[in-house]
Amino acid sequence: MSGITYVGGDATAPQGKGVKLIAHVCNDLGGWGKGFVLAVSRRWPEPETAYRHWHRERAGNDFALGATQFVQVSPYLWVANMVGQRGMRTGSKGVPVRYEAIDTALGTVADRAVELGASVHMPRIGCGLAGGKWSRIEPLIEKRLLSRGIAVTVYDFD
Repeated sequence: MSGITYVGGDATAPQGKGVKLIAHVCNDLGGWGKGFVLAVSRRWPEPETAYRHWHRERAGNDFALGATQFVQVSPYLWVANMVGQRGMRTGSKGVPVRYEAIDTALGTVADRAVELGASVHMPRIGCGLAGGKWSRIEPLIEKRLLSRGIAVTVYDFD
């Protein structure tokens, strides 16, 4: 099992050939306006539109912590909206990140990546506004993606 490839750059401009899937973490409140999602929206309107609709219609769909929505933005590029944080602010219940939800979502991402023959690209998910620790996220990526032979690239934005 090879490890995660770490590169400097923008995860919305994934490197390499073939089908690519960009994975990122969203909150469970329907909010889309800070952090990595802004970079996503600058490139493509579809992921934000789909996420907002998914949240608005949540009474009749699977929107919840751990759920993942896949949005195709070009013939060989998909965005995975993973619901992996409860709320948007650190408060009395701690930071918004929910590791169990990210773990579940990464399992769904792995299934789709295998189905598409895709590599997976992401920023350091769950570690920005969600307040998570990479030392807890990295093993989830190893377990869910690398163990299945899926190439993973993590981008550190300059």
